[in-house]
Amino acid sequence: MHPLMMGSLSWIEYQQRLQEEDAIVLLPCGALEQHGPHLPLGTDALISTSVAQGIAEQINGIVAPTVSYGYKSQPKSGGGQHFPGTTSLDGNSLSQLVRDVIRELARQGATKIVVLNGHYENQWFLTEGIDLAVRDVGNASALQVMRVEYWDFLTPDILDKVFPDGFPGFALEHAAVMETSLMMHFHPKLVRLNLIPDVPPSEFPLYDMFPQCSEWVHASGVLSSAKAANVEKGELMANHVITGISEAVRQAFQVKVSVSTMMK
Repeated sequence: MHPLMMGSLSWIEYQQRLQEEDAIVLLPCGALEQHGPHLPLGTDALISTSVAQGIAEQINGIVAPTVSYGYKSQPKSGGGQHFPGTTSLDGNSLSQLVRDVIRELARQGATKIVVLNGHYENQWFLTEGIDLAVRDVGNASALQVMRVEYWDFLTPDILDKVFPDGFPGFALEHAAVMETSLMMHFHPKLVRLNLIPDVPPSEFPLYDMFPQCSEWVHASGVLSSAKAANVEKGELMANHVITGISEAVRQAFQVKVSVSTMMK
């Protein structure tokens, strides 16, 4: 039994956790999407779950099971839908899934929920699901939901350390230095360093085309090189993001929670 993971608790243990003062439930959201030849398909879900676990340890939170499928991969931020293994949801499906989960958590007694996004394309569909769930439970409910993208907490000083030659932007960081370094920190056995392709940053036109243009994307699926990734950068970013989001959660929900001393 892991006291921070909802899926490992009995219903009685979970009920007791929800009844604690300032109980906060974290819902990690990711995707099943290609991340080049060197990272696993589940990278977005793995990172968001690991970040959520780190936050839960700092705020004594509860981590709900991860939403492991995300919105459709786009060429300019995820390589596109043409890669085998990339298994995506329609936007409405993702919104309705998140809506249902939040509504169920609220029905059980959760009043403070953090939706932690780890997949670039998910953002507005998660927002729609949250908005619908809040509307469903009504104004009389005490429910509050926070949506956060973990990468937004990478401040300029951290980005300067990770990208001394210049930051290419979050969209082009798909399967590149940021995600590879974080995976080296959180899940080193899943990173295949010898398979990292050395590719220049992708260049895209200022428009999108449908059907998607697979020729816009390097055959590896990587949008910029991950050669500069290392575990030290991963640790730096992970610690900074987890600490920053934990503090934001405390401020957003106006709670006073201390670092968990619960058995890990």
